[in-house]
Amino acid sequence: MKNEHSVFVVELPPYRVPNLRTLFRSTWDKAKGFVRKAATFILGGTIVVWLLLSYVGPQGLNVPIDHSFLAIVCSVLAPIVAPLGFGTWQAASALITGFLAKESVVSSLAIVYHVPHGQTLTGMISQAFTPLQAYSLMVFTLLYIPCMSTVPAIRREVGSRKWTLFTVGYCVVLAYLVSFIVYNVGRLLGFQ
Repeated sequence: MKNEHSVFVVELPPYRVPNLRTLFRSTWDKAKGFVRKAATFILGGTIVVWLLLSYVGPQGLNVPIDHSFLAIVCSVLAPIVAPLGFGTWQAASALITGFLAKESVVSSLAIVYHVPHGQTLTGMISQAFTPLQAYSLMVFTLLYIPCMSTVPAIRREVGSRKWTLFTVGYCVVLAYLVSFIVYNVGRLLGFQ
């Protein structure tokens, strides 16, 4: 009620200048943990991509890259992302590994484009994508699900499987729509 006074009192601790040693140690621990986690996901994702590129069932290892298991699976997904400008199985495979960790998108592209000795990944990507296509891919990668580890966190926060699936679907649909708009408006304006 407006007339009643609250008896709730919060006592704030005194503010102090941070201790540089404590600040450095805390920052170092958090950075080390992030690098360890990111390196684990990137290394693991890179190994999985390499295995999927090198193996096709009974044929064994060392198959041509365009006939690998990853190429076959991602060729099914490529037409879905074709209206966004990057309808290749290589781009679709990078999006799949990007779901594991966004940091693995670049390493996946380096593997699937099989950068020869003496060339750079930048050179290979500039041959495979126009600037508009690359921008569309970056927009999609930026907006779809941050990474696999966020899905359980979303589930814990919302407390419902239905809302978790809705959130994941919403992010993917939003990324698709924005990337579609960026690519097609760019084409209308004459950018390539």
